[in-house]
Amino acid sequence: MLCEGLLVVVSGPSGSGKGTLLKLLSQKLDNIRYSISVTTRKPRVAEVDGVHYFFRTVEQFEEMIRNNELLEWDKYCDNYYGTPKSYIKKSLSEGYDIILEITVEGAMNVKRNFPDSVTIFILPPSYDELRNRIHGRGTENSDVIEKRLEKAKSEINYINKYDYVIVNDDIEIAVNDMISILNAEKHRYCRMKKNLSDFLKEVKLDD
Repeated sequence: MLCEGLLVVVSGPSGSGKGTLLKLLSQKLDNIRYSISVTTRKPRVAEVDGVHYFFRTVEQFEEMIRNNELLEWDKYCDNYYGTPKSYIKKSLSEGYDIILEITVEGAMNVKRNFPDSVTIFILPPSYDELRNRIHGRGTENSDVIEKRLEKAKSEINYINKYDYVIVNDDIEIAVNDMISILNAEKHRYCRMKKNLSDFLKEVKLDD
């Protein structure tokens, strides 16, 4: 019995460990796909259309906007980036769970356009730990670090709009928490009833 996959939206401030968490998640689950974004920027060396991004012209992207073909989109450094509905819907219908790692603003747009999506916010164990993680990278000057910390504060203000929160203190526990969320969501009645329709008709269950 093929059940439709979940659209899972993951957000969190820089330093929360989202990337590491999602990499481990994909190693533990074989039905995970990561959304492929559409962009108008030029492909970099070794990037493949349809694998790393869907590369489109500005005119093509703006046509997608007009035709309501994107779940969400934004413009960054003079290039468009967006999430195509067609890829998402096709993958979900094939039973894959799709992970979108996007900003809080993008997540709110997805939730409006796809209210059945599952939203998860990733937090570090404390603000001090967040500061330590960002400082520990050693790749940015103090001004950039402070901007990242201020941005983190503004992102955390959206936390009450998410369905779930995972505190990433121990990476293995955090990954298992996410797996538990996905399993629980798949067994919600509103998702199961389509596949149980014949059985429910036999027992004449009133919906």
